Amino acid sequence: MTIYTIGYEGLSLEQFLELLAANGIEHLVDIREAPTSRKAGFAKAALAAAVEGAGIRYSHLRALGCPKPIRDRYKDGGDWDRYTRDFKIYLGGQQGPLEDLRTATAQARTCLLCYEADFHRCHRWFVAEAVAGVGERIHHVLVKPLSVQAELRFE
Repeated sequence: MTIYTIGYEGLSLEQFLELLAANGIEHLVDIREAPTSRKAGFAKAALAAAVEGAGIRYSHLRALGCPKPIRDRYKDGGDWDRYTRDFKIYLGGQQGPLEDLRTATAQARTCLLCYEADFHRCHRWFVAEAVAGVGERIHHVLVKPLSVQAELRFE
């Protein structure tokens, strides 16, 4: 099984939908705490309509988004190590939503959504790690390849 992740930074809605289709995504799980966007088509209602219009199920798991206080501390100080530590502590208390996501990934080709193009600087990487089981892979669908499509296997 593979868990997919994607960030929509730098993409038009059309390009985003094309990437989902090209990767055979059946279920898009929005893990933004507040699924709003200044970018046309990426706020929750509009995105859900577009994704479902493309034949892909959409759901939102707010509990797997990064809480605002953690985001604000990162914006103020830029300390990625602190952000990582704080978010992982928060995520450790989200066993119910993580189990819901595990179930979803077992039932359909599922992709986690957030904003950042670079998964190295996005909480979706930690969420994907938290649900990946032994032998499962994480595939980060990239807008502009950082070098190659990133894929990791957990063993």
